[in-house]
Amino acid sequence: MPDTADREPPSADLRTDVAHSARVYDYLLGGKDNYAADREAAEEVVKIAPYMRTSMRASRNFMVRVARYLAADRGVRQYLDIGTGLPTSPNLHEVVQDVDPASRVVYVDNDPIVLVHARALLTSTPEGRSRYIQADLSDPDAVLTAPEVHETLDLSRPVALCLLTVIHFVHDDDEAQRIVRRLMEPLPSGSYLALSTINIESAAGPVRAAVKKHNEHGIRSKGRTTAQITSFFNGLELVEPGVTPVHHWRPDDEARTIDDSQVSIYGGVARKP
Repeated sequence: MPDTADREPPSADLRTDVAHSARVYDYLLGGKDNYAADREAAEEVVKIAPYMRTSMRASRNFMVRVARYLAADRGVRQYLDIGTGLPTSPNLHEVVQDVDPASRVVYVDNDPIVLVHARALLTSTPEGRSRYIQADLSDPDAVLTAPEVHETLDLSRPVALCLLTVIHFVHDDDEAQRIVRRLMEPLPSGSYLALSTINIESAAGPVRAAVKKHNEHGIRSKGRTTAQITSFFNGLELVEPGVTPVHHWRPDDEARTIDDSQVSIYGGVARKP
């Protein structure tokens, strides 16, 4: 059944004078739901790393291919998407409900402005359901205990946990590992982890400079090596082709046209045994 947003964030929380990752990402994708601080931060990063827009589009397309794969090839009907960002069609629920209209999705983000736009995320098919909660990746227990999660998802059946371009906002390596393990812990066998993040080895100079510029604008992020990214999937069964630049993961025609030098995001998908 379709849902509607049931609460509005206080205006003081919006902080449109401070760059926010969801709105910077929206700007880089060509969206309109951003503010001067977001555009300034994005343009400064693009000056350092001109490939950034292509990398962000490749990342978005990775989400679409992953969602379609999990829904069509692996039969997953439940999704927990943390770090949702602002609505950009096709959204995850649109992709999976195109495969099976009864699919269910819970979106999670910590930006109050995303909540303002949540109606676009909550236009589920009548057979399925999509919900949005405002919570932070750094507090996985708050996500897992949210009523919306338990009202929407059956945690006795497989769930795909989607952490797409979000784990790099957790600087501490041990804490990042703990968060991923905690979120996967209650999910049953047959669940999946889809994760993508900044790879520091892909174009080391520009990536490090871009991350530094993000941090200067208060968007704390951290690039990791391929080995570090792969370690998030420890104990899980990686799906071929493993952890790769996102445009190499089961590429479609569009992904095949992208040059490797234009992508700094690596990702993968794995099954919980």
